Amino acid sequence: MKASRQFFYLTPLCAALMASGAAHATNGMLMEGYGPIATGMGGASQAIDHGNAAMAQNPATLGMMADGTARLDVAFGILGPDVSSTMTGMPTAKSGGTSYVMPAFGYTRRSGALTYGLGMFAQGGMGTEYDATSFMGGPGQIPARSELGVGNVIFPLAYQVNPNLTVGATFKFMWSSLDMQMAATGAQLAGLAQASGIAPTGNLAAALPALAGAPTARLSFSDDNKFTGAAKSTGFGAALGMTYKLNQDVTMGASYQFKSTLNDMQTAASAASISAPGFLDNGKITVIDFQMPSVLAIGTGWQVSPSLLLAADLKYIGWADAMKSFKMRYDSAQMGGSVNFAMQQDWKDQTVLNLGLAWKANDALTLRAGLNLADNPVPDQFVNPLFPATVRDHVTLGLGYQVSKAGEFNMSVTMAPAVNVTGTGASNTGVNISHAQTNWQFMYSHRF
Repeated sequence: MKASRQFFYLTPLCAALMASGAAHATNGMLMEGYGPIATGMGGASQAIDHGNAAMAQNPATLGMMADGTARLDVAFGILGPDVSSTMTGMPTAKSGGTSYVMPAFGYTRRSGALTYGLGMFAQGGMGTEYDATSFMGGPGQIPARSELGVGNVIFPLAYQVNPNLTVGATFKFMWSSLDMQMAATGAQLAGLAQASGIAPTGNLAAALPALAGAPTARLSFSDDNKFTGAAKSTGFGAALGMTYKLNQDVTMGASYQFKSTLNDMQTAASAASISAPGFLDNGKITVIDFQMPSVLAIGTGWQVSPSLLLAADLKYIGWADAMKSFKMRYDSAQMGGSVNFAMQQDWKDQTVLNLGLAWKANDALTLRAGLNLADNPVPDQFVNPLFPATVRDHVTLGLGYQVSKAGEFNMSVTMAPAVNVTGTGASNTGVNISHAQTNWQFMYSHRF
């Protein structure tokens, strides 16, 4: 099948998958790895051949495929967060968001020194689902939930400059979506408005002093769909990468993912609401300048023997620049006027160490294992039970099986032990959040 016809058939698949892409916190808000080959090896990816998921990491590794060949990967992941929040004297609030499915695909073809392709991958996200009867529902006993998802359609290029050096780049069309249903006291909501530093306007400004005294208040925008959010945006991203063969057995690799340029997320004109006992107003939420961070990564792959491959990466994720504050503006469609909210974040930059190995047991079966070691980028002062991006370390396992000359199946499981964090800020004092994960990825690959 010619490349042009393959792209024609893949385009409808890409369009169908674009509605999906929500993920839940692993390395901060980013996935611990992309594709089951890399995730089976702790997320290490900068200097090894791990299929089309390379376009979401170091695109230069796409140049490791054989000249004159093409590859199609169809994959899906199941993310299984286990989140609960507790306060002294109250029953534990357990998040009901325990299983999220993420489809993905990638197609690449190499012609001479040039490799090109197309793919769709979830980049990251986070979220929780608390029952209305939990303390997270507040005195009004209403559900509390959040769901943030960020995905990409990726257009990669890799070029082999010489037998040792390959360079690569990607251009990304990105989208993001967010749901949030937050219960708070009126005073807490007023505090978020004051933290924005922007004075409310219109008739809504006149109503806010009374709202600030309410025993419970609610800010809500949600479409109750696991694959989309009520607030949506699109934008762009890009990455650069390279690999260099030091010798026949050792390859070095590096990549830089640029900070995203997403537009502000917005709901429909009346899709959001602010409510309190005796008060209800509908309007529009705008999430202001939410971006995904830059990522600098370097790594190496060492083919120790024909049956054993070792890999190690070091990543530096620029959360401090991307997650200083979470800002929203509410524009009333009923009363008129607007109010701004700000939730201080002050995330720390995150360093992640990926270690992995792959052992070829026989001509058909490959076994993999790895570690993904990271710190928690979220300060205890600002951690929020709705956005508990606190997971640190992961243990990973995977396998690959050659089902035919052209077909291959790969899978991985990632296990992140529970991390317990207790809030120390004015809005979260005494709230203990526990977050663990068990994530699965499955992929079928076909070579042409």
